[in-house]
Amino acid sequence: MQVSAKSDYALRAALELALTEDSKPLKGMWISESQDIPLKFLENILLELKHAGIVRTRRGAGGGYWLARPPEEVSLAEIIRAVEGPLANVRGEGAESLAYSGAAQPLREVWIAVRANLRAVLESVSLSDLASGELPASVRLLIQDPEAWVRH
Repeated sequence: MQVSAKSDYALRAALELALTEDSKPLKGMWISESQDIPLKFLENILLELKHAGIVRTRRGAGGGYWLARPPEEVSLAEIIRAVEGPLANVRGEGAESLAYSGAAQPLREVWIAVRANLRAVLESVSLSDLASGELPASVRLLIQDPEAWVRH
């Protein structure tokens, strides 16, 4: 899986919002500068997160962005889906709708397994987990494997 800049930026912006005390609105400019995200790109991402019900906005001097729900209720998967669509698809299609013939028939099940594993990680980690630095045990177990840190 290749994580796009858009997904990475969306997660980082949402984490900034999760770390905001008393749910005070944060200015887009502050998030942009804090996370080194181009402002126009960030504003488009925050608008998508707003449409998905993850972020709220208010205009004006006291305005800005804040999470629409508590950070423990927002998973990383939800944020990625809001800006990218489904977590795993093949050529723009859901793996369950693919049909392969001959030797390639088992490939559909491989794509289903890939999607299930992505979900297992991204749906189990919340913004609250990131903000506290306490990842779920299942994720910590995966990253304890030295092979997980090796690029292939």
